[in-house]
Amino acid sequence: MSITIDPAATAGLVTREVRDGERDGTPTKVAVARRTYGAERPDVWDAVTSPERLPRWFAPVTGELRPGGRFQVEGNASGTVERCAEPESFGITWEFGGGTSWVTVTLTETGADTVLELTHESTVDPDFWTRFGPGAVGVGWDLALMGLGLHLATGESSDPAEAEKWSVGPEGKEFVRAAADDWARAAVAAGDDENTARSAAGAVLAFYTTPPEA
Repeated sequence: MSITIDPAATAGLVTREVRDGERDGTPTKVAVARRTYGAERPDVWDAVTSPERLPRWFAPVTGELRPGGRFQVEGNASGTVERCAEPESFGITWEFGGGTSWVTVTLTETGADTVLELTHESTVDPDFWTRFGPGAVGVGWDLALMGLGLHLATGESSDPAEAEKWSVGPEGKEFVRAAADDWARAAVAAGDDENTARSAAGAVLAFYTTPPEA
């Protein structure tokens, strides 16, 4: 599946929010992303939970995709399915690089469309937050939500090599820049310093668009 989109407009399809949270007495940061898809909820639910469809827009996921089951995203995080209420929502742990965070996906019907809300809650090191802000996790999900949109619209599967090439090319950089800038706006709305948030957006842009070393 080729990626033919208006990068800035597609990034603008996501509404972004940052909240302060708390888990077991520890302060957390919560990144919230919402996007409306022109697809019925059962189809969206199947796309975000089916082991057969997840590789077509996200990544191969192995394990037991049921409450209490363990899963592994190929080349990325592992975790536990903490809860599942088909076809409305599920919650998982997101375990990566020695840390654990929490992801919740909620699907809401709006006529023939479906609103997907994804929340990613993390206990964040203050220095890391200052350097990267919410875009550190947020932009990764933005790219996933873009892939989901293309899959739902076309029924086609993504080509990982093509997607990686696109992400470091001009259109990919424009998409990431627009998304990172909007995460900075959301951080400022939540109380972060504007200059710090803008600097973090620049760091996120560099992280996501620098080609890997050969």
